[in-house]
Amino acid sequence: MADKPLRLDKPLRLDKYLAAVTDFSRSEAKKLIKRGVVEVADEVITDPGFLVTADAEVLLEGCALRPAGHRYFMLNKPAGYVSVTRDRLHPTALELIFEDNADKLHIAGRLDIDTTGLLLITDDGQWAHAVMAPRRACWKSYYVETAQPIADKTIETFANGVFLDDEKRRTLPAELEILGETRARLRICEGRFHQVKRMFAAVANEVTALHREAIGDIALDPELAPGDYRALSDDEIASIHK
Repeated sequence: MADKPLRLDKPLRLDKYLAAVTDFSRSEAKKLIKRGVVEVADEVITDPGFLVTADAEVLLEGCALRPAGHRYFMLNKPAGYVSVTRDRLHPTALELIFEDNADKLHIAGRLDIDTTGLLLITDDGQWAHAVMAPRRACWKSYYVETAQPIADKTIETFANGVFLDDEKRRTLPAELEILGETRARLRICEGRFHQVKRMFAAVANEVTALHREAIGDIALDPELAPGDYRALSDDEIASIHK
């Protein structure tokens, strides 16, 4: 049975807090507390039911633990990784995240295995939904390279929307900026299956390289090498709900 999500708006049992911010199970957390190796506000606590707030200062064997709030990360996804929780054939992007309770993290807005760039990862389901929901119009920006020259008329075609294979409605208006003969930047506010590749296929072109640069106001940190990640800033987190 899946764990119930944490209620961060009310005090938590200390054993539940420890299980939430470390890889220890609830029963292991209780044993640690009873051993007297957990402190709250400089006081040793041996009662697993002791109530603490989500932002409490908790030490385990002298080491400070993170607050029990939601977590938000950006990852510079390299090619060759899939954007799913588990896969038998390929490594997953979540395997690049080295955090406690990494199994509770999820990807907000997937990228194809050969697509690189910005991937957002969180354990906040409502925030992830805001990233992905089409009605929120959270724009995604991609750098694109193509096999054939990009015709100038493609700008207007994408702005008017195109029909993708086996779909009965046009894509929403998209913004295309041609950077070179076979290079462009495309901004879309949807997340249909293989959408960017299928949009170019609809104008008889093929995407040979695809890199996501931004989601909404969150731009990929240029300091992040492929495979690296960092926590989002408060402003970046809040930007999704604007």
